[in-house]
Amino acid sequence: MKHIKYVAFLALLLLVFYVVSTAVIRRASYTIQTNGKLYIVNKLSSSITVFDLFHGKELTEIYMDSGPREITTLNPSRKVVVANYGNQNLAGKSISIINPNSNKVEKTIELPQSIRPFGILNFSLSNKVGIVTGIGNDLLVVNTETGIVENKMPTLQTYSHLLVFHPIKPIAYVTNVNSNSVSVIDLNLNQLIKIIPCGLGTEGIDITPDGSEIWVTNYLDNSISVINTKTYQITHTIPTGNESLRLKFSIDGRYCLVTNSGDGTISVYNRQFKRLIKTISIPGKKGFIERVLYHTPRPVGILMHPNGSYAFVSNSNADKIEVVDMKTFTLVSTITTGQVPDGLAFVE
Repeated sequence: MKHIKYVAFLALLLLVFYVVSTAVIRRASYTIQTNGKLYIVNKLSSSITVFDLFHGKELTEIYMDSGPREITTLNPSRKVVVANYGNQNLAGKSISIINPNSNKVEKTIELPQSIRPFGILNFSLSNKVGIVTGIGNDLLVVNTETGIVENKMPTLQTYSHLLVFHPIKPIAYVTNVNSNSVSVIDLNLNQLIKIIPCGLGTEGIDITPDGSEIWVTNYLDNSISVINTKTYQITHTIPTGNESLRLKFSIDGRYCLVTNSGDGTISVYNRQFKRLIKTISIPGKKGFIERVLYHTPRPVGILMHPNGSYAFVSNSNADKIEVVDMKTFTLVSTITTGQVPDGLAFVE
């Protein structure tokens, strides 16, 4: 009988500890101050959290109708464009335009015969965006002012996912997860010009500021393929942590951050020497108590602040954004989000 009472008392203590830790310790703590607003896509909440980076507070949460995923900002209008991927029961086929002054959806543009839009990126100094569709495997060019799909270019691969543009040439690069490749598309010719085989599960992608190299993550291979944009040859294969989903170059191009979602870590690489210089561990992996306090971390999306001082990383399991100081490569702050944060965008 005493043993049963002891077990019950211990269970009660653990319950109290869990409740207190959930309410207090795991609460995100925002401790920095910088300019702009962060727009955070919450996949499970089907919403967008808008966070004021200067005052350190959530401004609003915008609820979406159809499973938002990736997000980008038009320049110079500052409007935010969201790819509506959909959910398990309903495939999305639209994008939504959010006015940053009112934080309201002012327009939704349907994408006829283009299902599961995912990767989305703005064209520089334009009201147009490029969108990659996961079903159909196309790169679309959409005019957000007119609502017209101006071009539709096939990747000729399967499960096309994310994209980047060359900073100088009219070229787009698209990752294809199931085909383990990158599609190179000429935006003047409106056609595919090259398919570059990479490692297994080619997903994350970014291009150096000078446009000379593309780095892509192969999350099933736990590697990065470094591609020369002149020759389209892979020049280096760099090992990563487990399940490396996304990567992003620092504003000055000297470093590359990689999210290892399986390890709960962020890897920092020297771009010039293709060398790992630091691994940032996110709390939540070391033992039962830490997992209870912080949730097992799963870093996914990355966004660099334009001032180069901070990187924002979506920690999807913990419903947080981890803030990385780009001088010290340490975690310096966190932001509370909706459920399962992923895509990120910045508005000045």
